[in-house]
Amino acid sequence: MQVNQRKVNSSEKEITYTHIENGSRAVCFMFSGAGYTYEKPLFYYATMMMLQNQYDVVHIHYAYDQDIFKHPLVDITKVIVNDINPVITEILQNHEYQGTVFLGKSLGTIPIINGIMKSERFMKAKMILLTPLLKFDSIFEGLLRSNQSAHIVIGEKDHHYIPDKIQAIENKTNISMDKITHANHSLDIEPLNTSRSITMLEGVMKGMEEFLKK
Repeated sequence: MQVNQRKVNSSEKEITYTHIENGSRAVCFMFSGAGYTYEKPLFYYATMMMLQNQYDVVHIHYAYDQDIFKHPLVDITKVIVNDINPVITEILQNHEYQGTVFLGKSLGTIPIINGIMKSERFMKAKMILLTPLLKFDSIFEGLLRSNQSAHIVIGEKDHHYIPDKIQAIENKTNISMDKITHANHSLDIEPLNTSRSITMLEGVMKGMEEFLKK
């Protein structure tokens, strides 16, 4: 296994990414949340699970503060897409991958739903969406219009868990959903319970693994 950190120019700045190469024929691009980074449990174990299932992994290290949410979603999407696209292009130009997965959490689901899922280029790619920001109408509507195979994980105590929207998304045959009872936006169990949170994390990883094998 090789772990390489590289930089690519994006608009007026450099974006760093980590490419974990496992000699695989498929790749998973990961997009972190605003404060939920790659060393935290969901990404740490998702990375391990991907490598175990013969995927290379790319962590894209963008960074934004909470002020980004003061801007319209269309502007947020543009900023993030402009940062991630050069990395995706560089990786796919330099490697002959035959399968592609995009995995994002929270903020990281914005470029997937409002950018990547609208691209004809990635119609056969798989999308894993952890705690998508369903309060934003364009995120919800983007999922309703989508045709790609997608898997959503969301906690029932998440402030983005909106029952009417959840039900509408569940009616789509291309989207599977893992609803976590008593889980918040970080997918921690409320009230805080360490053992139940660990058990939940194991279940989330198994659900993602089953989705990959469909």
